[in-house]
Amino acid sequence: MSRIEIEATGGPDQMKLVERDIPALAPGQILVRHDAIGVNFIDVYFRSGLYPVPQWPSGLGREAAGIVQSVGEGVSHIKAGDRVAYCSGAMGSYATHHVIDAKVAVLLPTSISSKDAAASLLKGLTVQYLIRQIYPVKAGETVLFHAAAGGVGSLAVQWLKALGAKVIGTVGSEEKAELAKSLGCDCVINYRTESVPERVLEFTGGEKLPVVFDGVGKDTFMDGLECLRPRGLLISYGNASGPVEGVNLGILGAKGSLMVTRPTLYDFISTPEDLAAASGDFFEALASGGIKITPPAEYALADAAKAHADLEARKTTGSLILIP
Repeated sequence: MSRIEIEATGGPDQMKLVERDIPALAPGQILVRHDAIGVNFIDVYFRSGLYPVPQWPSGLGREAAGIVQSVGEGVSHIKAGDRVAYCSGAMGSYATHHVIDAKVAVLLPTSISSKDAAASLLKGLTVQYLIRQIYPVKAGETVLFHAAAGGVGSLAVQWLKALGAKVIGTVGSEEKAELAKSLGCDCVINYRTESVPERVLEFTGGEKLPVVFDGVGKDTFMDGLECLRPRGLLISYGNASGPVEGVNLGILGAKGSLMVTRPTLYDFISTPEDLAAASGDFFEALASGGIKITPPAEYALADAAKAHADLEARKTTGSLILIP
């Protein structure tokens, strides 16, 4: 098989395409031949060293979709020939083939293509746990979602609108502002040129918000706190602009007993039952038409380094996938 590996942390230039033997299957594992591979910002965190990798040299990526080639001992719910997707487990999805634990794979409905699955499963499950589990958003509520034109944001805005919420979305450019509007945002704020707290108050008629969803990190964290009403919740689920550091927890009390959480998806899909429930909820939202997946930007597997460079430079909107 061919796969992308890194031998040290650093920039995209650390990513090399290499040839490796396909590992033997252990009990409970399956071999998947990839049709499409998801590219996500968490992959950048591992490549850059923000998150530690478990061993060297290391593969990258945890999301892909394709066809099961073979199954290991004890696997009964998946068989060779099944179409599956996954977004957790051992790193190494930037490859033509990958051996994964069967428990992290979900069977794909016939209505969802491999490209759409690879472009959306991780992001869709992320949105699911943010707006359906951590803070179940209700019809009529007004919420703030940072990076509304990004891969997670573009799905979140659509799902939130389908739930009947009013959505304030932030973006980093005028081009992304137009995309956020087209997705359904009721108010779009360019956080690079406008005051997010001031614009929020203008839109709401002086009311602050019950919840802020923040995948950007240090550039938007303090603005998010300013937008919350007393006992409001800031969900900091990503670090696209860098990690949040040096926060004085006393600020939370001073601003009205605010709450902050820093969740990770894995804790919400750590059992097969939780994964099935979350993915089923996402697939149902897709089937209902409430969410439409924008065709992802496609890169060849050999061009994975360029995909990372474009992602970090904020040159992309929506999702990115690699094609083996």
